[in-house]
Amino acid sequence: MTTTTIIKTVFFDASRETVWSFLTDKDKLGAWYHPAEADLAEGEPYELYKVDDDGARARLIWGRVLKMQPFDKLVTTFCIAPFEGRETTVTWHLSEVAGGTRLHLTHDGIADAAGEATLRFLKALDDGWDQHLGDLRKAAA
Repeated sequence: MTTTTIIKTVFFDASRETVWSFLTDKDKLGAWYHPAEADLAEGEPYELYKVDDDGARARLIWGRVLKMQPFDKLVTTFCIAPFEGRETTVTWHLSEVAGGTRLHLTHDGIADAAGEATLRFLKALDDGWDQHLGDLRKAAA
């Protein structure tokens, strides 16, 4: 259902290779999004963590890497605890533009995962993506 798909477009003063590294490298993911145990790899599961001030970690987001076309396209499933095992899909497209990079994000399947709480999750995820993509823009500069 396209009416419940989150779509974001962000421009970076950085190469596609640089932006790609921030989407897939475990250390760089933690700089703008959430820390990961390992670099993302096609066909492999991934987990992102929340780290408390005391260093305690809790799994926050998890899924599988469905497709990796370096510097062009990354597709992952995206699951959070309230979805009770139901997955959504996040697709990242990178394209070259006028000395920089355009990132186009699509987050699908939210209505199927959230059920009657769809609007609440759309608003929360939309706000979250805005914050994280702003942080990515700063980190990749």
